[in-house]
Amino acid sequence: MKQRKQLAVLGGLLVIALVVWYWRSGAAGMTHQPSSVGKAVYTPLGVENPGLHRDKLEASRTTTYKSGGRDLFSESAPPPPLATKTDPVPRQNQPPPLTQPPSLRTMSPHMMFFGYGTVLNGTARRAFLTDGDQVFVFGEGDTLLGRYRVLKIGNANLDFEEISTGRRNSMPLQEQPS
Repeated sequence: MKQRKQLAVLGGLLVIALVVWYWRSGAAGMTHQPSSVGKAVYTPLGVENPGLHRDKLEASRTTTYKSGGRDLFSESAPPPPLATKTDPVPRQNQPPPLTQPPSLRTMSPHMMFFGYGTVLNGTARRAFLTDGDQVFVFGEGDTLLGRYRVLKIGNANLDFEEISTGRRNSMPLQEQPS
């Protein structure tokens, strides 16, 4: 008896499913109404002349990209812009030519490059400078003392550039006195 009840319930559910399917498929002559989403009213943009602006289109086509020299995929600062000679500067207003390379010791006579290291996750090298009791830690491309940009941290020396003039120099690795 129990199995007969289950078969009867199953048959009833099948009949209900067929009726719902028949009614939803539209075979009963019912037509579907579009949803409210499809009833959105189209409003054109408030443009006076919707025609193409051929002069602007041609200007954008003939424009060429000129790079500023900066690598878009690098976090390091771009190199300073090179001075171009457009106007001849009178000789009396020019500063005297720089003959000596830049030196970190001009900022402090006790400045010394005493080591380098790397972080375990594979980032760039870090250099260590000391000025008495003060220690500076920085990486390649960083600005040091607001005046110098570190170019390369080598095994035996530190290459840097003076930002204002673009002059470059190197500082050797020195042992700290005990």
